[in-house]
Amino acid sequence: MKKISIVVPCYNEQEAIPYFYEEVQKVSSTMSDKCEFEFLFINDGSKDDTLNVLKNLSKEDSRVKYISFSRNFGKEAAMYAGLKEATGDYVAILDADLQDPPSLLPSMFETLEEGEYDCVATRRVTRKGEPKIRSFFARLFYKIMNAISNTDVVDGARDFRFMTRQMVNAIIEISEYNRFSKGIFGFVGFKTKWLEYENIERVAGKTKWSFWKLFLYSLEGFTAFSTKPLVLSTIMGILLCFVAFIMVIVIICNTFIFGNPVGGWLSLACIILFVGGIQLFCTGIIGQYLAKTYLEVKHRPIYIVKERNF
Repeated sequence: MKKISIVVPCYNEQEAIPYFYEEVQKVSSTMSDKCEFEFLFINDGSKDDTLNVLKNLSKEDSRVKYISFSRNFGKEAAMYAGLKEATGDYVAILDADLQDPPSLLPSMFETLEEGEYDCVATRRVTRKGEPKIRSFFARLFYKIMNAISNTDVVDGARDFRFMTRQMVNAIIEISEYNRFSKGIFGFVGFKTKWLEYENIERVAGKTKWSFWKLFLYSLEGFTAFSTKPLVLSTIMGILLCFVAFIMVIVIICNTFIFGNPVGGWLSLACIILFVGGIQLFCTGIIGQYLAKTYLEVKHRPIYIVKERNF
């Protein structure tokens, strides 16, 4: 029998985990004649009672395994830890809030069993229940990301995906500290089938992704899979030099040919502020890449395990 590992990153999900476990257990029971399961929960430094909930589940069900981090390292680290520790022939990543419906697992399994695909991934076709301003910037991110990167990042793609062991091993080999899994999934390649479904709201608890966190996460994606922002800063510098050269010629002609005095401190101040802003913007872009390089060369661990039951 094939073995399926269900990886579930958890951060303050004490309310959602019982609902999730109930649903995923129903699905696993319908597939018990075809495969066996292990449920691998990654407690990402939760501050609520998540760890105790997981401990109780593990006592009731031997298939439930958990890893608890020493602090909050982020969802990317939790997913990497889950993929690294999973032992199944197939590995699925699901969120504990049931926004990733476990009911899709049987069809995902059957698709991979046919052998044509290496991964079955999911994407939302609607953003129902999500603030409009957040949806706008999310779609803008995917457009920019696909425009500046050679890695295909599908609009509305979720981390919810069902993968073969071969693909999981390829992902694990990419052990970089600054992780952007949506880009990594596309970078490793392999043939992927996409399943579309409408947005599902959380079953319990509150989202941990604020607008600011999503913005920082988008910067991670831009710098992790594209160097075009650096090219952009270079082009902007060249254009400003060209504009400055033209303005010098205009001022010289205006003074010596037409005899008009050079004046307007306000316009000069605006120009200085504009050029200074562009310089700081370009310096910021370079700084982002330097910061990522600085963190990578330190070779710090992606996560630190405090407790586990296996």
